[in-house]
Amino acid sequence: MSLLAPPTTTWIDICPAAAIPAGAGVAANVAGHQVALLRTDAGDLHAIDNRDPFTGANVLARGIVGMSGARPIVASPLRKQRFCLVTGACLDDESVALTVHEVRTVLGRVQLRLPSATGPAPARPTPDQEVS
Repeated sequence: MSLLAPPTTTWIDICPAAAIPAGAGVAANVAGHQVALLRTDAGDLHAIDNRDPFTGANVLARGIVGMSGARPIVASPLRKQRFCLVTGACLDDESVALTVHEVRTVLGRVQLRLPSATGPAPARPTPDQEVS
């Protein structure tokens, strides 16, 4: 019987926390994947897929960050569908959801957690991981 090792998780350094203003977002290409890093007006940081599932465009980082009741959301800049930043669920079509990525700030730097079967990523971002 062979046991497979569980995949490791890796924190990837993305950008300075100051690069993400309150009530707005920025896009990052992380390991070939488009991610939207969004900060609420209250200062909470969230990371979701940047790809709008309704249009296929990588635009959610440019969406409208706000609240729907007590839930932080982003509204797509194209068709205005709203997505919960905590769960990824689309508030306008319950059959659609985004991937939510774990994000943190360490020593003034934003880091994103990605699963990895190949081990740790570089400590510093490569040019394709910088904020776009």
